[in-house]
Amino acid sequence: MTSESEASLRARREATVRTHMEREIVHDWDAVIATFAHPRYELIATGVVHDGEAAVREYFRAGRAAVPDQRNEILSLRHAGDDAIAVEFWLLGTQTGGPNPSGKPFRCRMAVLFEFAPGSDKLVCERVYWDSATIARQLAPAA
Repeated sequence: MTSESEASLRARREATVRTHMEREIVHDWDAVIATFAHPRYELIATGVVHDGEAAVREYFRAGRAAVPDQRNEILSLRHAGDDAIAVEFWLLGTQTGGPNPSGKPFRCRMAVLFEFAPGSDKLVCERVYWDSATIARQLAPAA
């Protein structure tokens, strides 16, 4: 049985995740940063970590320069233990920028673990899981 305060915290955390993901789509980086107690992205497929506000803002800038229409479609959102929410989603976009733009669209099923500060609705980490070959295959030149 969940207490009223636990249910309230869970609802606030869900709202934080939804706001975070919605604001990423429209490039409202101030609003995305505001969802964090400390901004941190861990990209599991590449092993790259963006820690701190400056590093996270650069991650946003570089990623959206290559794929300005990047967006997500949430498939499921579930609480994971006492301090996290797991989200499965589609990541979609078109690679129109960057050093070698393909001009091609991509669609990749991904998962992310949003970790929260203890007892808080503020994020301390977004840990993203995906198969990088899925995107690379879709962006590769035709044989």
